[in-house]
Formats: sequence, C-alpha cells, structure tokens
Amino acid sequence: MHDSELLADRFEAHRGHLRAVAYRMLGSLSEADDAIQEAWLKLSRTDADEVRNLGGWLTTVVGRVCLDMLRSRASRREDPIEDTFVPDPVVSPLARIDPEQEVLLADSVGLALLVVLETLEPAERLAFVLHDMFAVPFDDIAAIVGRSPAATRQLASRARRRVQGAAPEPEPDLTRQKKVLDAFLAASRGGDFEALLSVLDPDVVLRADSGPLVGGAAASKLVRGAAAVARQALTFARFAASSRLVLINGEVGVVALLDGQPMSVMGVTVADGRIVAMNILADPERLARLDLGALAG
Repeated sequence: MHDSELLADRFEAHRGHLRAVAYRMLGSLSEADDAIQEAWLKLSRTDADEVRNLGGWLTTVVGRVCLDMLRSRASRREDPIEDTFVPDPVVSPLARIDPEQEVLLADSVGLALLVVLETLEPAERLAFVLHDMFAVPFDDIAAIVGRSPAATRQLASRARRRVQGAAPEPEPDLTRQKKVLDAFLAASRGGDFEALLSVLDPDVVLRADSGPLVGGAAASKLVRGAAAVARQALTFARFAASSRLVLINGEVGVVALLDGQPMSVMGVTVADGRIVAMNILADPERLARLDLGALAG
C-alpha cells in the first residue's frame, strides 16, 4: 500500500470524530463536510510522520477551520442571527426503541442545544464545544483562538452559563418521548385543542425556519406559549395525518410528508412529560440537501 493510501486510511479512522466536532461547531452538515475536506488537504500537505498525536492534531485543525468559517459567517451578517434559524437536523428512521439503542444515542446533541449554540460568539462556541463536549485542554484551545489559557477558560465558562440558562434538559427515555409525540400527533389529527394543551408546556417555544422564499402562513416564525403553539398545530393539522416519527439528533421527532415527500422536519424536546421546545426546518432548499430518501414514499 502506498504512503498516500496509508495516510488516507489513518485520516478515515478519525472522520467520524471530526464530523461530530465540525457539526457541533457549525450546525451545518454540508459545512461540516467542507471543514473535514479542508483538514484532509492540510494533512496531505504536511509531513504526517512528524505528527505525534494525529487525532489531536486533526481536531485542532478542524477547530481552527470551523472558527474561521464562523467568523466569516458572522461578518456576512448585517444583523444578529434570526430567532427563527434552525440548524441542520440529523434524521434517521425510528425502527425500534430499546436500551441498546438508547446507549448508542446517548452521545447525540439535541437540536435545541444546537439552536442555543448558534447564539454564541465564534470563540465562545469553539471553547465550549472543544472543551465541554470533547475534553480538549484549554492550552490547546488557547492556541486556536489566540488567547491565554485563562482567557479561554473564561470563554467556555461564559458559553456554559448561556447554554445552561437557555437549553432545556430533555427527557432521556425514548419510549416516554414517543408517548408524548404520539399524543401530540393524535390531538393534532383530531383537532383537539384541549388535548394539545395537555401535552404542551405552558412556556413552550416553537421555532419554524421556512427559509427566505416562503411566505404567508407557512413563513418563518417564533411562537411562544401553549395556546399559541396549539393554534399553530391545528392550522397545519392536515400534515399530521401523514407525519411519521423519526429520530432527530437522537431524540424522537417528526417528519411531515405531503404526497410522500418530506415537507418539514421537527425536532422536539420533551421534559417532565410535556413538549418544551419545537424546532422545525421547512426550508425547501435545505430540506432537499438532507438525506431523507429513506423516509419518503
């Protein structure tokens, strides 16, 4: 086997980890793949024999690439991020729910947490993701952000406070999540307003991201409170009839179908037996880029 093939094999062994880092940093599956490709190009131009810890080196490279991408993204925005933005969801079929599956999914990052991460400054997000999620030492992170380890520690601490104050703590049991979602869909299909209220937390927040080209009742929106969210559910009750439960970032969620084609993906956060957050991606262009073929038909 040639040296280039050996290097490619070594890189592939780290791809899953690197994609997890980049996805948490960027909230975009396509941009995460771009960041990984950039890391591969850098590695291919480097003397890999001089790299003692390839996994750590690649994690640092991906972190730096993602930081540059976040800063570039922020500089292109004239206004702060819209309250209705929903990151790319990771969708998979809900084939079965058992303890083994729950263990496999225990490491997933929920869509609600990714929404909160979008509100952080780029350096804060990097420090929080790399340290709190992947245990990268502050000394290594400091070299990426160009600050002292103490200042980098403060970045992560600030991000942690914002995350803990804004991201709801989800119900860990998938079976209980499914029970709540089943009740929500049944109430929507039946047009039962009171039943909807019973499964919605009084302070539930619904975030719908339909993209810039969709208007009218289906336009992007932020809705707060059980009564207002229940009314939205009844407005779009026709989609509930053909919706199906799936796993979205390791939590039970919903894909709404129309004539067999995905119209929206809804990540749901359940806590204390009620829905506390609903994050819906209904942007046709972004949905088309997701791998939802197995869910259609």
